[in-house]
Amino acid sequence: MKRPNILWMCTDQQRFDTLGCYGNTFVKTPNLDRLDKNGMLFERCYAQSPVCTPSRSCFLTGRYPRTTRCRQNGQDIPADEVIITQLLADSGYVCGLSGKLHLSACQPIACPVSERRVRDGYTTFHWSHHPSPDWPANEYISWLKEKGVEYRTPRSDHSDYIRIGMPAEHHQTTWCAQKAVDFIEAGSGRDAPWLFSFNCFDPHHPFDPPRDYLEPYLERIDEIPLPNYVEGELGDKPVWQAYDSKGAYGQRLGFTCSEMTDNDHRFVRAAYWAMCDLIDHEVGRMLEALERTGQRENTLVIFTSDHGEMLGDHGIYLKGPFFYEPAIHVPLIVSMPGIVQPGRKSPALVELGDLAATVLDAAGLPHHPGMQCKSLWPMLAGESETDHFRDDVYCEYYNAMPWHEVPPAHLTMARSDRYKLVVAHGLGSGELYDLQEDPRETRNRWNDEEFAGIKTDMLIRMCDRMAWTVDPLPLRRGAW
Repeated sequence: MKRPNILWMCTDQQRFDTLGCYGNTFVKTPNLDRLDKNGMLFERCYAQSPVCTPSRSCFLTGRYPRTTRCRQNGQDIPADEVIITQLLADSGYVCGLSGKLHLSACQPIACPVSERRVRDGYTTFHWSHHPSPDWPANEYISWLKEKGVEYRTPRSDHSDYIRIGMPAEHHQTTWCAQKAVDFIEAGSGRDAPWLFSFNCFDPHHPFDPPRDYLEPYLERIDEIPLPNYVEGELGDKPVWQAYDSKGAYGQRLGFTCSEMTDNDHRFVRAAYWAMCDLIDHEVGRMLEALERTGQRENTLVIFTSDHGEMLGDHGIYLKGPFFYEPAIHVPLIVSMPGIVQPGRKSPALVELGDLAATVLDAAGLPHHPGMQCKSLWPMLAGESETDHFRDDVYCEYYNAMPWHEVPPAHLTMARSDRYKLVVAHGLGSGELYDLQEDPRETRNRWNDEEFAGIKTDMLIRMCDRMAWTVDPLPLRRGAW
């Protein structure tokens, strides 16, 4: 069998309920909805961290964040970690990327030129961690300068919490997609198989869609639902939630929910959805390039995101030490003609880290011995059932955004089919939700006596998952 090409589209901070195929009736996502009809949609895929770098280190290695030793934003992944794109490159794949990688510290102060790279396998590397013009190596900004265009995102007249982004033709999402299209077109003339990582920055904050993508939502602004929040619900939850409710990112970035009007909340949600609509349009361009160049039949297409976005739910914006569904439940659609039976939806619990082994299986390559996650390939290829894959999913937050200093935020989560347990380590507190009776996660059962047995069972699951995420390397002990 000819080894497949791989188009891996990973957005940043896109929660699961932002696509029509996941039930959102406001968004305009015809291309991803069509990809769903031509592939398999995973209804319950979870990131292993609610923060960028730990999550990306996991799904690019198949190893859990604490195993990769890349537990925080601002940390550099150790040079001895094995990135699956390097394994692909070593086997003859040509690998390319546009947008962000974020396996190393990505702040201009720490990295004044660009992100530090390890052996990542990418020979084509169009790097733009985010759109703002604060890195000399930001290729997107160089592209704008070549066109004589200035990067500007003025504040919107509708709300202080959103901005008007660059026009679609000059947007970073569009630039990332164009680099992918160029790579796909060049790939039709190669003998070697290829992988391309489309890693746009959107729909990450600041909330700044193009004006013409935002305007349709303004006509329906009163219909947009308000965040999922019950007054007083944070009173019996870990301390960092109430703290961040007074300002995102440890009160560093505003979004104080108590000071925002209903319309502020609605405009932010509208802007976020508009950014997702632009992503969908660019997904359509990439898929069209595959069709036009005759490569669609032999290309595995993956669409997902690195983690979610709170979007005001539970009184919190952006991300942090939280494991609510909006923070860690992400979209995952996989399609490949002739391999993945079209139109299937899997309710199985799966982890984003499972993609590493899945990609290697698709390419016919052995798993690296340090990998810990499982492969979805037997399910995708019709060799195993699609309604069950894992008994539970596991996520970590080890002071991943370290401005929560008193106390530092160390939390882990286990989610079974029905229950979700979050442990706030060192505080003797946590969260327990019955997702069947309380899918909105507003009633914390941690201290309820009637849930004592369930809590014990979930704590055992948590202990097991923590034990099983110990690094499998080295494979054997050294000589005596």
